Amino acid sequence: MIRVVLVDDQELVRAGLRALLEHDRDIEVVGEAGSGHAAARLVRATLPDVVLMDLRMPGGDGIDATRRITADPLLSRARVLVLTTFDDDADIVAAIRAGAAGYLLKDVPSGELRDAVRAVAAGGNLLAPSVTRQVMHRIAAGPEPPARDARLDLLTDRELVVLARVGLGESNAEIGRALFISPATARTHVGRLLAKLDLRDRTQLAVFAHRSGVVPPPAAD
Repeated sequence: MIRVVLVDDQELVRAGLRALLEHDRDIEVVGEAGSGHAAARLVRATLPDVVLMDLRMPGGDGIDATRRITADPLLSRARVLVLTTFDDDADIVAAIRAGAAGYLLKDVPSGELRDAVRAVAAGGNLLAPSVTRQVMHRIAAGPEPPARDARLDLLTDRELVVLARVGLGESNAEIGRALFISPATARTHVGRLLAKLDLRDRTQLAVFAHRSGVVPPPAAD
């Protein structure tokens, strides 16, 4: 059973999230908090696997709460998954630097949210596709073109195309539509890329795509 704490200043939002998450029997909401300050205390009391964290709340924001939770050695099992309406660079970078394991927007489909909770509870990291694009562009920005990574020689032409699309933040379904393959086949290609490049997850794969030059840096304004 995956134990989840909900942190959002709107009671109606918390009620909706509880109903959505507990639709599946492997997820249990063990507590709710309406502020960042209350969240830190609640997490210490309940020791959840995942904290679903809003960012902008009165009485302590989600960034500070995330930082306090992830810095506490007694809460090492609790992983923070940000769920917010805000997708600006400052919030994204601040949340990741504070230790968040994932960053999703509140328009995420219900099934994908439950899958994200499972992935984060299992030790994975996860970013919404639009968030991935912003973060990767920021990481890749710089005056010098990235050097070619020798590991690229291990990849087939199709795998290079899939790698580039992962770097742009596309989902398996989006990759499948673009390349006229099924989402399952796209997922297989992503799995092979992770194995060949010795990377842990999709976020690392996207970073590699930018740093290796497979996805060119954005043009300067």
